[in-house]
Amino acid sequence: MRTNIKDLENKVDEEVQISGWVNVRRDHGKLIFIDLRDASGLVQMVVLPNHKEAHEVADMVRSEWVLEVKGKINKRPDNMVKEGDLNGSVEIEVLDIKVLNEAKTPSFDILTDGKEIGEENRLKYRYLDLRRPRLTNNIKIRGKIVKFIRDELEKLDFTEIETPILSKSSQEGARDFVVPSRVDNGKFYALPQAPQQYKQLLMMAGFEKYFQVAKCFRDEDTRSDRQPEFTQIDLEMSFVKQEEIMVLNEKLLIDLVEKYFPEKTIQEKPFPVISYKEAMEKYGTDRPDLRKDKEDHNLLAFCWVVDFPFFEKVSDSDNPQAQGEWTFTHNPFSAPQDDWMDSLMDKKDIENIIATQYDVALNGFEIGGGSIRNYKSERLKKVLEIIGYSEEQIEKDFGYFLEAMDHGTPPHGGIAWGLDRLVTILLNESSIREVISFAKTGEGRDLMMDSPSEIKKEQLKELGINISEKGK
Repeated sequence: MRTNIKDLENKVDEEVQISGWVNVRRDHGKLIFIDLRDASGLVQMVVLPNHKEAHEVADMVRSEWVLEVKGKINKRPDNMVKEGDLNGSVEIEVLDIKVLNEAKTPSFDILTDGKEIGEENRLKYRYLDLRRPRLTNNIKIRGKIVKFIRDELEKLDFTEIETPILSKSSQEGARDFVVPSRVDNGKFYALPQAPQQYKQLLMMAGFEKYFQVAKCFRDEDTRSDRQPEFTQIDLEMSFVKQEEIMVLNEKLLIDLVEKYFPEKTIQEKPFPVISYKEAMEKYGTDRPDLRKDKEDHNLLAFCWVVDFPFFEKVSDSDNPQAQGEWTFTHNPFSAPQDDWMDSLMDKKDIENIIATQYDVALNGFEIGGGSIRNYKSERLKKVLEIIGYSEEQIEKDFGYFLEAMDHGTPPHGGIAWGLDRLVTILLNESSIREVISFAKTGEGRDLMMDSPSEIKKEQLKELGINISEKGK
């Protein structure tokens, strides 16, 4: 029966069986020391010459070989105890070693933090890179953060609901990734940029409180802190005001930091609330870095930015899907503030309409954003008309959604956190790729699996697709 390495200190004088990877091997002549690790921890083993067969095997093993070991747990001499280290007070006297698998010499050192190694090489051999302690810790902490959020939201009667990945192409601010249909040649699914419409449909269905750890997909231009796929903590609530959503999320963020990052200090609680106008005039950005000491990596300066303009001129926008004179600044599903509802419905004073949009920023990065939604179909229609949709386009692209709104939709609103970015900041990492298990490059390439890649001609034929040179 295998014992996890983390449990060895409670088994002094017992014989155990453990399995794992060779972390380090040190040959001292008659004595061979091997540090063996599994997912739970690390232990030092010593192979004595009187255990002849085990000594012969230990003589040939190398780093990253996978072993099964039987041995006796002994206390270390007092002068060899490593206080504070897992298994610092014990070592294993090896009685038998079985090689489960040999390993090639790793392409790089996995015992360092990896920052001295070229990122492309690390991504190509990501399965090795993830063995380094820094990356292992990052992925484990990320998992704990997700579990914490799940547990806290479930306490508040939120229901976790998965929404579809194969969806319909829609206007949400970036290019869609599309998936051709084999059954309906010439037609395509789209991967969701966010679960925006689905979560609103869930409010229409009466769930009232929804959340999801959601995969999102956006075909965006290359940026160092972007991935074509990323993860949101996505939630939506019915019968709420903007302030209620902000209070709930603020508490969740504070509780998260205090539980898992006690070494960090939140600069100001409650979080300061700044208007978009003030943020732009005072800081030149809508995601200001309010830290009083920007050299202090353990200082967290959260803030809310509110009162965003609903629309902007297409010429001032980076929305590749914009098609009229105006486009939205965040998404078309937001509601205007009450004082601006008449302007929306009359399609006047468009440049001054203020949305019920709120973003949360941390140390100069936007980590989340949301809004109160338009919950009446005629209001959403006006937004779509302002951004250049014809009546025919509205019906084709959003007819089902508008139909659903006319079947008793409650007032509702929500928010989405960028999980990758939040975890990156909390772990003092420089890139979201350091907290994503199998990350892609800034250009969206998977160097390990060599994707995107060509597919067989037979597959293309089944899909009714011919490939031509770009632009022709």
